[in-house]
Amino acid sequence: MKAVLFDAVGLPLTVGERPVPEPAEDEVLLRIAACGICGSDLHMTEDPKTFGLNRHDVLGHEFAGEVVRCGSAVHDLKPGDRVAVAPMRGCGSCDSCRKGEPAWCAEMELIGGGYAEFTTVAARQCRILPDDLPIEEGALAEPVAVALHCVMRSGLKPGDRVLILGAGPIGLLVAFWARRHGARDVIVADINTHQEERAAAVGATGFALSGPGLAEDFKARTGGEADIVFECVGKRGLIDFACRLVRTHGTVVGVGLCVGGDEWDPFVALSKEIRLVFAVFFNMAEFETALGALGPGHYRPQALITGRIGFDAVPETFEGLRRRTTQCKVLIAADAA
Repeated sequence: MKAVLFDAVGLPLTVGERPVPEPAEDEVLLRIAACGICGSDLHMTEDPKTFGLNRHDVLGHEFAGEVVRCGSAVHDLKPGDRVAVAPMRGCGSCDSCRKGEPAWCAEMELIGGGYAEFTTVAARQCRILPDDLPIEEGALAEPVAVALHCVMRSGLKPGDRVLILGAGPIGLLVAFWARRHGARDVIVADINTHQEERAAAVGATGFALSGPGLAEDFKARTGGEADIVFECVGKRGLIDFACRLVRTHGTVVGVGLCVGGDEWDPFVALSKEIRLVFAVFFNMAEFETALGALGPGHYRPQALITGRIGFDAVPETFEGLRRRTTQCKVLIAADAA
């Protein structure tokens, strides 16, 4: 099968061949319809040791596909089923796994494999797509679920004022869920404006340039300080910036993947009695809710899709995303030209 492979830090991904894997007894073999390129994939190629990424591994954890073959112990899926995949693979038998929370299983693995024509996953990681949802759009279920988990962790209440730092896919999807959960104001801030229209398309009530004047800009737009600030970039210093932006007794949610340490002044958080929480992954109930949110509605996560590419275009597109192009969510599809 065709697959896109990681070689080494500083080198582009390469297109190569890998054997089609065989499913274990609790697994299914999937023909992948689409896989999203995630910002976490970029991080992994820059710091492979931290993420356990090895030479010739296949990235990709946002994918959907069709079941081709089932292992002998799989009874709730069959060939032809169209499924989205939750990439956290737990043991399947511990308390966390039985509660539908494989992300917090002691044996959890974050699987890749989506940048290929086929992959194997445990059947318990799969959820069948609604009949009216195009199979490629099922690849959005994973980032939509991540953003939902962020909002659930925040304790957002109807009427809250929300500020989101970062207009990448997760920041925009947090805006989608914040508006859906009744936030009065949902302002997305970024150092560039190229996602402004897309932010409005998923439900944001405003867009601001991030910088020293952001607090004043937010207050002018909303009439008050932010009740919740979501840090969705993952750059050094932004948790500290978020703490300075949020109101006294407000909440800061750390979402962005900041690798290699950070710098912040805890006195600001202490003096304002900020509630500081972090969010990563999701549970399976949230994953199922995310699938439902991909259906008809006034605001749709599908607005994030800006490209659909074949395997041969992945290396160049991947490097372009590393340089922060105007793309948002690019899908790799085996049948794309």
